[in-house]
Amino acid sequence: MKAFEVQLNFRDRSDQAVESTVNVEASSLPGAVAKATRQFVKGLDRKQRFDMNKNGLEIKAKASGSAAEEPQRKSAEATAAGAGGGA
Repeated sequence: MKAFEVQLNFRDRSDQAVESTVNVEASSLPGAVAKATRQFVKGLDRKQRFDMNKNGLEIKAKASGSAAEEPQRKSAEATAAGAGGGA
């Protein structure tokens, strides 16, 4: 699993920005966006959901620091396993 930081925002009926940043773990970027969106929408009330649907939801996602470190650990483990397993 990789860690992603997803920023979600929309404008409500009084033209104020409603923003949230959600850190999620998922195997891919689309999966992370889906998880973060579900979590964000569950926290909204009926009127906020209507405003979000009417004005649109802006989503920005990026891999967070732990996602970049994970492939390095896997490659180090693969190198160690490959060097020791030459029977």
